[in-house]
Amino acid sequence: MKRLVQISLIALAAASLSGCSTISNTWNRWFGDAKNQPAKLEALSGPATGRVVWSAKGDSIGFPLSIATLGDRFVVAGTDGSVRALAAADGRELWRGEAGAKLVAGIGSDGRFAAVVNRDNELVVLDGGKQVWKKALPTPVVAAPLVAGERVFALTLDRQVIAFDALDGRKIWELRRPGEPLTLAKAGVLTSYKDTLIVGQGSRLAGIDPLRGQLRWEASVATPRGTNEVERLADLVGPAVRQGEAICARAFQSAVGCVNAERGSALWSRTVGGTNGIGADDQVVVAGDASDRLSAWKLANGDLAWSADQFQLRKLSVPVLLNKQVLIGDFEGQIHLLDRETGKTSSRIATDGSPVVATALLGDTALFVTKSGGLFAIKAE
Repeated sequence: MKRLVQISLIALAAASLSGCSTISNTWNRWFGDAKNQPAKLEALSGPATGRVVWSAKGDSIGFPLSIATLGDRFVVAGTDGSVRALAAADGRELWRGEAGAKLVAGIGSDGRFAAVVNRDNELVVLDGGKQVWKKALPTPVVAAPLVAGERVFALTLDRQVIAFDALDGRKIWELRRPGEPLTLAKAGVLTSYKDTLIVGQGSRLAGIDPLRGQLRWEASVATPRGTNEVERLADLVGPAVRQGEAICARAFQSAVGCVNAERGSALWSRTVGGTNGIGADDQVVVAGDASDRLSAWKLANGDLAWSADQFQLRKLSVPVLLNKQVLIGDFEGQIHLLDRETGKTSSRIATDGSPVVATALLGDTALFVTKSGGLFAIKAE
């Protein structure tokens, strides 16, 4: 019964948040509120600072896609259940598989095994493109599974973490943590640091022993505040980013912060609204707020490096940092390239006109995926 109540609250929160957005969008469409219109793009006259090196087409993306990056390849998936490995150098298809149903979460991969979750809430694992097993999960999943050490890890919406054997699907352990009765129906944090599994648990990062499912450490990214449970929602939103010993993440509508994964201690946290994941390199952490105002904080201490408001209300994607530039997509499929030191726009690349919904970085290549299923690999000059 407790689980059913919790899932109902999850659905209620999602409906409340999306309902507010729907009402606002309808009002703007009818009455044309100029204050809520996307910023017009500035004219640019300088040389291009990036280029598309290859592009490909897949099925549309109707779920929170996470792109797996391994060795020399990107592993991507489409809503229809197609799973593909593409060479990062030229976009060649290295293998293709089918999950057998439409997807609600994915994709995780270690180079051999790839894992997704279908609309029947089944964890589906493929080996080289061939489906090898699937298992029903106890509660809904939105975050992409993590595949590492011949294990597949799943994070459910009620914060259960479940470990399966990648070879045969045998459940190895599960970890349940106490927490708030309301959780966010948005992809959370599930990643790794050396031999530690890193999991978002509410507004905290938890370090877990991947062999036994035991808690090693816990550190807060944000301190939830508000007069009710919806206002206090501060679940960590994926993707998190790793730079050296630091794991940095966004806490929904409340903060951006970093944790030392070696010691399991908080490094810094900055109060800022927003709902998307963040980007980082060895110098700065970059994130947008609720109005798509971008900020960059110094990785070392969290001091503000710059802020930029030229993309307000353009529904920005998760940023990627490459070759001293910040690359970020918007709702029109435009990819903007900004100077990492100043936040000023240097150039722009058009894609297929549909919103950018997923990003990834592998070596010197950034991959942007649009809602229509377009894949655009970009190198920054």
